Amino acid sequence: MALKVQDRVIRLEERLRFERALPAELHPRIGEFTIDQLVALRFASNAELPELARRVLEEKLVNRKEIKKLIKTWRPDFVRA
Repeated sequence: MALKVQDRVIRLEERLRFERALPAELHPRIGEFTIDQLVALRFASNAELPELARRVLEEKLVNRKEIKKLIKTWRPDFVRA
């Protein structure tokens, strides 16, 4: 149950980050990301996030490990429980 709560918090944090980091044309699509996609994309740097986010949506990538393999510049998560 704790992991589910943590994923929900990540979902909220990432949606807020996406609003700041993604270009305006992707803002209407933020709601299309699944929890798994958001959890995986949280490690992507802000610089590569727009390209990865677009690719995840267009290619309908849903596997967390597959998405994480696409990340080139990792953004560490030092506060994960």
